[in-house]
Amino acid sequence: MLTELRIENLGIVKNLELVFSDGVIALTGETGAGKTMLVEAINLLIGGRADATVVRHGTQEARVEGRFVVGDNETILCRVVPLDGRSRAYVNGRLATVSQLSELGQELLDMHGQHAHQSLLGAAAQREALDHFAQIDLSGLRAARARVTEVDASLALLGGDERARAREIDLLRFQVDEINAASIADPQEDEALGKEQDLLSDAVNYRDSLWSAHGAVSDEDGVSDSLGKAIAFLGNRDAFSEIITRMKSIQSDLDDVSAEIRDTAEAIEDNPQRLDAVRGRRQLLLDLRRKYGETLSDVMQYGAESSLRLEELESYEARALALDAERKQSVSELRVQEQRVGEARRKAAPLLAKSVQQRLRKLAMPHAVLDVHVANDSGDASRDAAGDNVVFLLAANPGSE
Repeated sequence: MLTELRIENLGIVKNLELVFSDGVIALTGETGAGKTMLVEAINLLIGGRADATVVRHGTQEARVEGRFVVGDNETILCRVVPLDGRSRAYVNGRLATVSQLSELGQELLDMHGQHAHQSLLGAAAQREALDHFAQIDLSGLRAARARVTEVDASLALLGGDERARAREIDLLRFQVDEINAASIADPQEDEALGKEQDLLSDAVNYRDSLWSAHGAVSDEDGVSDSLGKAIAFLGNRDAFSEIITRMKSIQSDLDDVSAEIRDTAEAIEDNPQRLDAVRGRRQLLLDLRRKYGETLSDVMQYGAESSLRLEELESYEARALALDAERKQSVSELRVQEQRVGEARRKAAPLLAKSVQQRLRKLAMPHAVLDVHVANDSGDASRDAAGDNVVFLLAANPGSE
């Protein structure tokens, strides 16, 4: 039910908030009091035509919001009509199309006027009324239709167009071969190569710097030698035992660092060939990243996914045959469900018509005739998954059509 209605700048209404209670509510008032604006506001909420002339004079837009509660579910619909441009629709705060607002609004609200009953004018509502009257189980039909749609999607993804499939295979094969040829084993390889290139490109200076550092630590009068002399000055006096222990520990660390500096310096070679190889490898990896991903990890993942897709396309015939067989079975089941639902509808249609006519007689329409027509028209957009177009045909008076 509609529990709350808020209107801003609609017609003569500047700002209005209404909270509705359960039961029947009557809104009365003299002509011009604004009753029509309430109806117009509700009509806008359920997808009615929006006209800029309803915007209050001196304002830029009209806004209508409605809160609907069905069971434990709450839905908030909103419609904004600007002076210029198209109206906007919102469902629970999210942008929606007017058609979506209309579909949802018809489920939440019925508006009765002199010449219209909105929900029953829709083909979907008429079909739903017949199904509800006959208590027709549509779950099997929906499941069968969903399965056919799923198989069709799998066939489309597989590539039904032979030329398109051949083009995709050629492209994937090239991409997979290019990535595999690079033999990427470590996703961090490009970072390691960057450090190596930096070292190789300035090998002489790096090596000289390391040997200078090594000399400063280990040569005569170097840091290690000076520290040894300092330890000797203190001797073995117990008063300095803690200091001596710390100094010996530092000297041991210096010896380790000196050895590491020496090993690193000896390992650095002025190797132009290796430098060229590193540069070439880095460029190759960069080219792959430009094509297939931000990182080498992305490139490796793209290669794996492309390999799977290529394998799937190359085994197209076997996969296509399996899907074709599955589709035939799914379509067969769908036809069974369509026939079951269609027969149930055609059987129930005259019973529904008779039941409604009996009620129409109680409404002082003794000559009214209702025909519930069920047709299977594949070209009608209003038909449902069973292919049925359900139409209520009412002749209110003798001789009318």
